[in-house]
Amino acid sequence: MMSHEQNERVVRVGPGTPCGTLQRHYWQPVALSEELVPERPLRAIRVLGQDLVLFRDDAGRLGLLDRDCPHRGADLAFGRLEDGGLRCAFHGWLFDAAGRCRETPAEPDGSRLHERVRQASYAVREKNGIIWAYLGAGEAPALPRLDCFASPDAYSFAFKGHIDCNWLQALEVGIDPAHASFLHRFFEDEEGATAYGKQFRANSIDGSMPMSRVLREHMRPRIDVENTDYGLRLIALRPLDQAHTHVRVTNLIFPHAVLIPLSETMTITQWHVPVDDENCYWYAIFTSFRDPVNKQEMRRQRLELYALPDYKPRVNRHNNWGYSAAEQKIQTFTGMGMDINVHDNWAVESQGRIHDRTREHLGQTDKAISAYRRVLLDAIDKAEAGEVTLLSRPDNHELPVTIDGVAPTNEWDSYWRDADLKRRSAAPWQTP
Repeated sequence: MMSHEQNERVVRVGPGTPCGTLQRHYWQPVALSEELVPERPLRAIRVLGQDLVLFRDDAGRLGLLDRDCPHRGADLAFGRLEDGGLRCAFHGWLFDAAGRCRETPAEPDGSRLHERVRQASYAVREKNGIIWAYLGAGEAPALPRLDCFASPDAYSFAFKGHIDCNWLQALEVGIDPAHASFLHRFFEDEEGATAYGKQFRANSIDGSMPMSRVLREHMRPRIDVENTDYGLRLIALRPLDQAHTHVRVTNLIFPHAVLIPLSETMTITQWHVPVDDENCYWYAIFTSFRDPVNKQEMRRQRLELYALPDYKPRVNRHNNWGYSAAEQKIQTFTGMGMDINVHDNWAVESQGRIHDRTREHLGQTDKAISAYRRVLLDAIDKAEAGEVTLLSRPDNHELPVTIDGVAPTNEWDSYWRDADLKRRSAAPWQTP
C-alpha cells in the first residue's frame, strides 16, 4: 500500500513536478507520423501537461514548439505553414523549426526585434511511424536499444489509442501477468486472428493448445521478477502437466513502456505517455521477425475500435465499455466483447482518472507492480535531487527479449532464450 504522498509523486507529471522532471529525461512519443497529413502537416500536442505545436516545414524539417506565441500568447496551432516555418496568424511573426524568430513583419523597417526573440523548442526525431520528443534540459540521449527501433520500416507498424485515466494505472496493467486469466478469459477456444486485441484467442506459439484454454485452466502463475539495466523482466510460468510448462516472458522498459509477445513472429512495444495527470495515450510499434507487415490491414483493424482524429476508443466509459450481462454468462469473463483492448481500458479507467493507491491490498501476483513502484519512486527521488542516471540507454543494457510458448518443465529457462535466438537468427533483418 502506498501513502498519499507517494501516490501524488508518481501520478503528477506537469512541469516542475518530481515525476514530470524524471519523465522529461526520456524520449516521449508525441504523435504518429500519419497525423502530419500532407495538406497541413501540423498538430496541436499536449504531453506531460505541456501544450505544444508539432509541424513539418516546407523543407520536411520537424519542429516542436511551445504553443503560445511569445509575442502576445496567441495559439500557434492555428498558424500558417509558409516561408520555411510557422507563422502566427495574429501579427505574422515567423518561427523556424528550431524556435528562432525569423520575421516580425508589422514592426518598422530595420527592426531587429526578431533577433532577440526565441520560442521554446524541443528535440524531435521520427522513427518507424512515431514522432518522438525530448522535453528535458541538455542534450537528448539516444533512443534505447530495442528491436522495434532496429527493424526496417517495412517490418513495423505504429498506432496509438487514448486512455481516459492517469498514465501509471494504464502502464501497470501491462506488468500484471495474472490478470489475463480473468480479465481476458474466453469461454470458447476457436482459433482467433493474431491481430492485436485478439492474441489470447490464438494458439500458443508452438501451436500445441489455444491460449484461451491455457489462461482459463491455469490461473495461478508463478511470477518471477528480475531487475535489469533497462527496467524489469517478468517471467510467468504456468505448469500444464508434469512435463510441460507455459512460459511467458515480458519486459518493463523504464520509465513507461512494456514489451510483450503477440505471436511467434511478432512483438509489441507499447509506451504509456501522459497527456496530463488524468489522460494518457498508448503508442505501440508492432515488430515482425519474419514477413513485412500489412500496414493498411493493421490500420483498418485498429480503426474498428479507435476513432480519428484523436484516436479515442469507440467503446468506452460513456457506453459502459460495451458490457452485456448475457454475454458475461456465456462468452467472456467481462461481458465486454472479444477485444482485449476494451477489457484493459475498463480495468484501468474504472479505477477513476487518478487511482487512490492508499486503498489497495496487493498480493503475491502483484510483485512486478510493487517492484516497479520501488524503482520509480527511487528514480523520482534521484531526479528531484539532480541525480539522473538513465535506465534503458542503448549503451548500458542487454537487448530485452519477449517469448510466449510451451517448454519442457525442467528446461524452461533455456527454452525461452533458445527460442529468441532461433527467431532472431531467422529474421530477414538482424538486430545489431
